[in-house]
Amino acid sequence: MSEVLSGMLPGADGVGISYLVEGPEDAPWLILSNSLATDRRMWEPQIDVLRASRRVLRYDTRGHGQSEAGQAPYNFEQLTGDVLALCDALHIERADFLGLSLGGMTGLALAMRAPEKVKRLVCCDARARAPAPYKAMWESNIARLHEVGMAALVEPTLSRWFTDPFLDAPAQSEALDGVRSMIRNTSPAGYEGVARLLQSLDLQDGLATLQPETLYITGASDMAAPVDVMQDMADRTPNASLTVLPNAAHMSNIEQPEAFINAIKGFLSL
Repeated sequence: MSEVLSGMLPGADGVGISYLVEGPEDAPWLILSNSLATDRRMWEPQIDVLRASRRVLRYDTRGHGQSEAGQAPYNFEQLTGDVLALCDALHIERADFLGLSLGGMTGLALAMRAPEKVKRLVCCDARARAPAPYKAMWESNIARLHEVGMAALVEPTLSRWFTDPFLDAPAQSEALDGVRSMIRNTSPAGYEGVARLLQSLDLQDGLATLQPETLYITGASDMAAPVDVMQDMADRTPNASLTVLPNAAHMSNIEQPEAFINAIKGFLSL
């Protein structure tokens, strides 16, 4: 059977977290975690393959999609606590975890906090620490958010998330409009809550303690999570490897959906 479950469950501090469960009820669990300024719809390019053989939990990070924003700024105790609360409510004892950008960082923090919960970890287009230029970028974005609102961040964000050929391709207009919608509909409080968290990002020392087998993935043209940064993360992580996807920037699962799913198929035994 493949019963679909959806709704809202209380997170770490009572904040409502919106979730969707799909796939065979007796299949192994896989948790998907979204990036900043998106929601669980960002995984649509991969979901058909994933839910064919896995019991897939997709959720909207607090302050994103249909989830409540709660009190900002956020911290990883809250974000990982939201995942653990969902696991408790849905009776998930152990799961593979797939996250991109903020979602990948959440996966790292979850594996550090509750290693018994994470079987295998796929961390995509993410960082483990925040250098000065990275912190400054978020300060600029927060200032624009306060001055103009989320709409002002849509096109600048797309220019960072995708390569020029993808942005200019008429065939990608529908996919890009979907991303625009996710960004525009992100709660301003949720965006700032995560942006402040990313300014204080400090997970690097914990990488050496990670227990799950870990696959890092990044786009060859990702300026937010460059190849050298993610290679360093892989080098610091026991039992880890890095896959670089050509012709992709930050949202590698959307820009190169086939290459992305092929990169994780063997690792997750799909």
